[in-house]
Amino acid sequence: MDFSFTETQNDAAELAATIFKNECTPARLKAADKGRFDHALWGKLADAGLLGLCLPESAGGSGLGLLELSSVLIEAGRLVAPAPLASHLPAALAIAEFGDEATKAAWLEGAISGEKILTAAVAEEREHLPARPSATATETDGAWTLSGVKSVVPAGSVAALFLVPATTPDGTAVFLVEPGAGVTVVAQRISDGAEVARLELESAPATRLGGSEVATWLEQRLTLAASAFELGVVRGALDLTAAYAKTREQFGRPIGTFQAVSQRLADGYIDILGTDLMLWQAAWRLEEGLNADKEIAGVKLWAADTGHRVAHTTVHVHGGVGIDMDGEAHRYFTVGKLGEFLLGGSTDQARKIGALLASEPV
Repeated sequence: MDFSFTETQNDAAELAATIFKNECTPARLKAADKGRFDHALWGKLADAGLLGLCLPESAGGSGLGLLELSSVLIEAGRLVAPAPLASHLPAALAIAEFGDEATKAAWLEGAISGEKILTAAVAEEREHLPARPSATATETDGAWTLSGVKSVVPAGSVAALFLVPATTPDGTAVFLVEPGAGVTVVAQRISDGAEVARLELESAPATRLGGSEVATWLEQRLTLAASAFELGVVRGALDLTAAYAKTREQFGRPIGTFQAVSQRLADGYIDILGTDLMLWQAAWRLEEGLNADKEIAGVKLWAADTGHRVAHTTVHVHGGVGIDMDGEAHRYFTVGKLGEFLLGGSTDQARKIGALLASEPV
């Protein structure tokens, strides 16, 4: 059995890595920390065709799959790229999969060109992935309006469209909401610029995209994408920390030669390998149309645990440099900690896996 990546998958990752290496310089990242979005980088990604990577060729995309998507997101995370790929791409995929022709025409071209940034507003104050959202949808004379609050919305301050799960009389459905009347976006800036937003809806006009099957479909891909980006973040953090441990000297020798430091770096390396294996298993099963509920929860659990441990290792090994805002380590810590809890941390995922296992026939 051959587990190696295809040439296309490798090419997508290499293209993304080249762009991020050229564009995500320390100076650019520091400037982007004010809002965690780099317009010039977004334009480069669009020009390279990476914003349409997984969208169908009929819509102007490349028609690739979730494995290629994951490869690109890992490279984005490796340099903590200030570009909301992990929310934009799954949202665009949902429109391509479930939208009618008018909806596709209205949004996909702009999503591929980078003109329109899409995101998903899923989490609420008390639940990361609510089975029954507190946000509600009301239909009057064939027109829908939404009311409620969504928290921790990635790229909320720059998004042109929100995909919002809400509760209807017939169950959960996903709606398209544009900024405008009835929509208030409140920036929630975390420390050094890892920005998300709070979305407040009050009888906001909305378009129904689909029912509970769309909500489940979207949440699976959002979770996979968040895990892939987090895997890249911890890889970049460990690379940065290992390089620092080789050059920073204490008591006349590099700190990386001390057992306590080397063991923490080794533990991080093992955690990353485990997350990597879980990611590709989940991505492959989802791409093949197989049941991947446990695998998606599993990779998010691993990504959350690894994100926690490697983020703290990064700061601890760097010492005071780790919290210096002129350095690089602080950025990996903040973005890594956000990724740890986004769409549910390790406890949430463990509970989900437990419930899935308990529901299986003996």
